[in-house]
Amino acid sequence: MAVRISGVEKGSPADKAGLKAGETLVSINGKGIADVLDYRFYMLEQQLELRVLDVNGAPRTAAVRKGEYDDLGLLFDSYLMDKQRSCRNKCIFCFIDQMPPGMRESLYFKDDDARLSFLYGNYITLTNLSEHDIQRTIDMKISPINISVQTTNPALRCQMMNNRFAGEALKVMVRFAEAGIAMNAQLVLCPGINDGEELRRSLEDLSKLTPALKTVSCVPVGLTRYREGLFPLRPYTRGEAAAAIDLIDSFGDREEARTGERLFYAADEFYIKAERPIPPAAFYGEFNQLENGVGMLALQKQQFMEALGDFEADGREGRLSIATGVAAAPFLQQLVDETAKKWHNLKCRVYAVRNDFFGENITVAGLVTGRDLIAQLKGRELGNVLLIPDVMLRFHEDVFLDDVTLPEVEEALGAPVRAVPAGDGYALLEAMLENC
Repeated sequence: MAVRISGVEKGSPADKAGLKAGETLVSINGKGIADVLDYRFYMLEQQLELRVLDVNGAPRTAAVRKGEYDDLGLLFDSYLMDKQRSCRNKCIFCFIDQMPPGMRESLYFKDDDARLSFLYGNYITLTNLSEHDIQRTIDMKISPINISVQTTNPALRCQMMNNRFAGEALKVMVRFAEAGIAMNAQLVLCPGINDGEELRRSLEDLSKLTPALKTVSCVPVGLTRYREGLFPLRPYTRGEAAAAIDLIDSFGDREEARTGERLFYAADEFYIKAERPIPPAAFYGEFNQLENGVGMLALQKQQFMEALGDFEADGREGRLSIATGVAAAPFLQQLVDETAKKWHNLKCRVYAVRNDFFGENITVAGLVTGRDLIAQLKGRELGNVLLIPDVMLRFHEDVFLDDVTLPEVEEALGAPVRAVPAGDGYALLEAMLENC
């Protein structure tokens, strides 16, 4: 176990200790370093003894003294220090298998890396963990771990993931719970497969993993139009979505009465499909499953209405528009209508952008492409600015999922386009006021 040092931050403890780019880090205080988790965990001590190999491969030792929370200052060729681990499953609902051809290569990579679960909140299936990974997680008290469960029926999990070891992997959750490792879980529900009585079984089994298990989100399967040759799946009907909510909420009610925490939540998309109102913000506690679309609309509404309460109408005129996915458009229209009651000179259109790129079953804003924006909004009344949620764009870049750029959309539509932090009610009203 050893990793190559690609650089040393100037003035850092490592720099002061004489470590150089091109050397190889072997161990810290006798503990082997294989990846970022080893490095971040073992470098926390204030007195460190680093075993390294110099640029010629000769071993040496470097002593380092630093503050407990000071970074050591070493840089590596990749953040993980080795290759990102790909998924070994072939899940029947996998979104990446439903991607059209010809997109950028990174979009086809299937991640199933436990380290990214801890560092960035990614969800893992547990099928990629070695005994070393499991024991290290327990020994280092690495928390939280986010887990894609889908079902607690071992045989059904093997079928859904097309992996004969997927059922055995569920035992890892029990080990983590016994060791006090915090976990969050996700169930991607497919109608007629892992909902109904199978969902009831899963919720019952998962409830036994508290208090280590903190939250469970239930999300409906996302289906694109690129499913030729794949397992036959269909979207939820209105009635099926309502039945799923009722079952999930019944377990949530039970857990809230028993422990004070709901534990189980249906994603906002289920409420939209069922044509039911989104629960109030208080329903979602600490909003621990926002990344899975659980409570995002409730939080955005709460923030928006708080910001609107502080807004004093001043006679300004507002001419703008908002583009989003089909699912969130009615919700955003409600916020605009509430604003217009106070801001009488506001003229704001909300455009629901149909997803022709992936197919009409995909209704979330994060998968709206630049070409669909152009095709459906060109020639429409956009006002002084078009606001879009920033999840339409690649992280920290002005590029849509289909590699169309933000300037290209602006040029085609003949209007400036501004990205607003998704789900942030304060930011939405501020953007509306700033760009009127």
